[in-house]
Amino acid sequence: MSRPGIGVVLAATGRLAPLGAPLEFVARALPWPAEVVLRDSGSTPEGARAATRSLVEDGVRVVVTLGGTTTLPAVVDECAAHEVPCVSTTLPWQVFAAARSGPGRSRPGWAFHFCWGLDDIASVFADLWEHVGPARTVGCVWNDGPQGVALRRWFRPVAVERGHELVDLPYRESSGVVPAIGDVEVVTSAATAADLAAVVRARRPRLVTCSRWLTYPFGVARHGLDRVATIVSWTPEHEHVAGNGWTPRELARAYEEATGSPWLQPLGLAHALFEVAAHAVDAADSTTSVAEVLAATRLTTMAGVLDWTRGPATGVATIPLAGGQWRGGPRPVLAVVDNRRSPLVPLSGELEVGQPSVTVKTNL
Repeated sequence: MSRPGIGVVLAATGRLAPLGAPLEFVARALPWPAEVVLRDSGSTPEGARAATRSLVEDGVRVVVTLGGTTTLPAVVDECAAHEVPCVSTTLPWQVFAAARSGPGRSRPGWAFHFCWGLDDIASVFADLWEHVGPARTVGCVWNDGPQGVALRRWFRPVAVERGHELVDLPYRESSGVVPAIGDVEVVTSAATAADLAAVVRARRPRLVTCSRWLTYPFGVARHGLDRVATIVSWTPEHEHVAGNGWTPRELARAYEEATGSPWLQPLGLAHALFEVAAHAVDAADSTTSVAEVLAATRLTTMAGVLDWTRGPATGVATIPLAGGQWRGGPRPVLAVVDNRRSPLVPLSGELEVGQPSVTVKTNL
């Protein structure tokens, strides 16, 4: 049997499983020039480390993974410990870089990440807030966990520099108790869909911007949310072409036909993970040289041009964000309402300002 080329750590089970579905589709349903081996993280750091060790034992030359505030760093650390390159995405790059600089994590050269930054999210959200008017007072529904810590460190300064006043409204995630937002017109968050729905029910602000779980249609539909604005990293309408000639529209259609589920933004990024990994394996002839290839990679992918030679930090490539807004219903539609920072995606609607709503839950 040939030596496995690409190892995949994904959440096939557990709370992150909805994010594992696009990665599994890309791994299993599309042809790649190297053997692909999958392992389930179970959505936990311990499971992610065990899955990575299993892939290392199988002899993979590169590992890819997607998402998870605690699972992604666990995969990256385990890869570095065994000197196997790792390509990852969908965790803001500052959080990734900070995780790499902690005690006992001084083994550079094995981790390669691509994503947007928390400063990019702040810039896009500030663009949207300013549709309401300049210098907004913004209620920040940020949890007391790692997401809230990161937002306070890297998001807040960018928004404040734009002239906005940020009112911190901390809470414990999924506790059933959400903060009172007072009279602020604008709310921003990285809450779960359930927690955000509770906030909107309590007092409807004129505009809500939310990242993290609110970038996906299942949370929006399940909790009946409408007119919530979010970040947009990838859509079927992006003007990207993958190295295999596929377009975003073709990829999204293939996923929907195969799964019966709506496309998700990580779908395009998952495809790009494999493009990068396949490129590195094809261009290298040993594990060490795979890492060397990745460090020098500038590649046109389904997620756009990924360039590890000019990143904001070692091992980091960035992708731009646009602003979007959900149109609610049993099958929500994500309209691109502001593309000034990501012109390769066309506008598909205008930002609707005025009391985001919550309706009955659906079974999506």
